[in-house]
Amino acid sequence: MTYEEHLDEVTTLIVEKYDVEDDAAIQMVMRAQADDFFSGHDDDPSICTLDRAHVDAKAVFAKYR
Repeated sequence: MTYEEHLDEVTTLIVEKYDVEDDAAIQMVMRAQADDFFSGHDDDPSICTLDRAHVDAKAVFAKYR
């Protein structure tokens, strides 16, 4: 998946796994992106996988909720 698709998947997983509203999940992902949480993903799109999206969703929710 592309970098943008990965961010969308992380957002969707936060909504589904943690029962968070869409807007709140989007804000979490945007804050993580602003903190360069996803900078490696942009540099190496091969890490933009579904498995990594699950890991990232958990980390983003834990840090930015």
